Amino acid sequence: MIDPKTLASRFPDDFIFGVATASYQIEGAAREDGRKPSIWDAFSHMPGRVHNRDSGDVACDHYHRLDDDLDLMEDLGVETYRFSIAWPRIIPDGRGPVNEAGLDFYDRLIDGCKARGLKTNATLYHWDLPLTLAGDGGWTARSTAYAYQRYVQTVMKRFGDRLDLVSTFNEPWCVVWLSHLYGIHAPGEKSMDAALAALHTVNLAHGLGLEAIRQEAPDVKAGIVLNLHAVYPVNETDADREAAERSFQFNNGVFLDPLFKGAYPDGFMAALGDRMPAIEDGDLDLISGKLDWWGLNYYKPDRVADNSGSDAEFPAITVGAPVHNVITDIGWETYAPAMKMLTEQVYQRYDLPVMYITENGACYNMAPVNGIVDDTPRTEYLSSHIAIAADLVEAGIPLKGYYAWSLMDNFEWAEGYQMRFGLIYVNYETQERTLKNSGKWYKALAEEFLEKGKND
Repeated sequence: MIDPKTLASRFPDDFIFGVATASYQIEGAAREDGRKPSIWDAFSHMPGRVHNRDSGDVACDHYHRLDDDLDLMEDLGVETYRFSIAWPRIIPDGRGPVNEAGLDFYDRLIDGCKARGLKTNATLYHWDLPLTLAGDGGWTARSTAYAYQRYVQTVMKRFGDRLDLVSTFNEPWCVVWLSHLYGIHAPGEKSMDAALAALHTVNLAHGLGLEAIRQEAPDVKAGIVLNLHAVYPVNETDADREAAERSFQFNNGVFLDPLFKGAYPDGFMAALGDRMPAIEDGDLDLISGKLDWWGLNYYKPDRVADNSGSDAEFPAITVGAPVHNVITDIGWETYAPAMKMLTEQVYQRYDLPVMYITENGACYNMAPVNGIVDDTPRTEYLSSHIAIAADLVEAGIPLKGYYAWSLMDNFEWAEGYQMRFGLIYVNYETQERTLKNSGKWYKALAEEFLEKGKND
C-alpha cells in the first residue's frame, strides 16, 4: 500500500476526501416517526429475495445513533459526507402529505454535519421508492417522475440553504436494469419492456428533479451519480470490440447520451427503440439540462464477448472471466487502471462538467480479533484506486473529490449483512462500531491532506 503522506501530496488543495452511505442501508427505524414502507422494505421481507431474509428494519440503527456516527466521521478527518434522503420519511406515500418528523431528522443530520465542519452531499434517490407508488407501476409509470419532482421540491425548499452538493439519483443503472430486467433488486422484475419503461421514467425524473432544484435552491451544485461500466472486450477481435461498444451503449450510453447529448444511443434505439415508452416533446430537453457536476461510482471492470450469433437481445453479450486474480469477498475483480480508462473514455465521448468519485471501495469480511480488524486487502484496494484518482487529476480530468464506500458496514441490498464494505466494522447484535485498519489508513490520508493544505 502507498504511504498516506506520499499519496496526500499528489492532490491539489481544493480536493476533498469523504465517506458515503445510503439511507435504507444504515438508518433502521423503518416504522418510526411517520415513515412508511419502501419497495425495499417489501422486497427484503419476501422469502428468497435477500440473503438470510435480512432487511433494513434496524440496519446500523443510525437513526438513533446519528450524533455518535457523525462524531466518528469527524474523527476520521474527512471533509465531506455523502448521504441519501429517504423519500418514505419525507412523503411517506410518495405523494400526498409531507411528514414533518422526517424533515426534522434530516435537519438534525445536516446541521450536525455543519457543526462538525463537514460539507454535505445529499442524494435525493438511493432506491427506497415509497411502496404506495409501486401500486401505480413504480418507475415503469410516467406519473412517478412527477411525484418525484414534488418530493425534490419539498426537500430542496427545506434543506437547500445548507447543502453543498445534491444529486438527483444514485446509480440509475441499478434502478433500471438490476431491478426491472435482472430481478436482483426491488421490485424484482425480469422484463425488458418494464426496464425500458423504467429507463425513460428515471431519466425524465432526473430532468424534472433538476428543474425543481434550480427553482428551489439555485445556489446548490446539482448533479447525478452513475455507476458506469468499464467495459473491455474479452478478445481483441472485431466481434468482441463491437460487443464492448454495444455493452457501453446499453449500460452507460442510455444514461450519458440523454444527459449530455439529448438523445438515446443510435445502436440501442435501432435494436430496442420500438419497445421504448412514448418520449414526449420536451422530455429530452428536460433530461439534458445543464449539470454542475457528476459522480462516478466505480468498483470493478467488465469483460464482455460477442453473443450476437444467438437469439439474445441487445446488447447480445456474454460476460467474460476476470483477468486478474485479486478478487474481493463479493467476487469482484480488482483492477484499478480500469477506473482511469473509463473516466478518460467518457470525457473523450462527452462534454462533461467536473466530477467526483462518489463511491469506491472493496468488500472484505474480516471480523475483529482482540479489537483489531486487519483488513489489509481493503487498504491495498483503496490505496491503488486513490493513486489512480491522483493520476486522473494530473492528466487534466476535472476530478474534485473522492468518497470511500462506505463509512461503515451496512445492509448490502440483496447480499444482506454477509458482505462488508465499511471502514468501520459494525457488530449488528450490539451495534458496536470498530474502526478497521483500512479506516485508520484513510484517516491518516485525510489528516495528512488537511495538514498539507495548511502548510501550502
